[in-house]
Amino acid sequence: MRRKDREITDFSEILKIVDACEILRLGLADGHFPYIVPVNFAYTVNDKQFYFYIHGAMAGRKYELLRQNQFCSFEMDIPLGMECIPDKKDVTMRYQSVMGRASVTFLEGTEKEHVMDTVLMARHAQTAHFDYNRSALARTAVAKLT
Repeated sequence: MRRKDREITDFSEILKIVDACEILRLGLADGHFPYIVPVNFAYTVNDKQFYFYIHGAMAGRKYELLRQNQFCSFEMDIPLGMECIPDKKDVTMRYQSVMGRASVTFLEGTEKEHVMDTVLMARHAQTAHFDYNRSALARTAVAKLT
């Protein structure tokens, strides 16, 4: 990061940003060009290590690229607004973001079901007790980003 004076390194502050974000953008390798795709996510933390969980169909470009390469980059952000600074004749956009790299592991069986129930569905009040279609789990990929 070029502006070290703006870098957030305190883990509790990074955690607050992650918790406030709704969308995680995956950066995947796709030949000459990166493929960037927004996904919803949930996470756990163990010993200051984030584990992000995503889910989706077991088909399509995102799924195939994740299967081909077990590594990805990610980004999430909170826009804070545009700021005009008259005395400097400057304009800047304020935001907070978290960026990183991760290895990807697809979950299977009871671990996949457990993460879907206790992490992904539990993240939001609307879905925490929602009776979702469990038969769809057989067609759903659940990935852990470490």
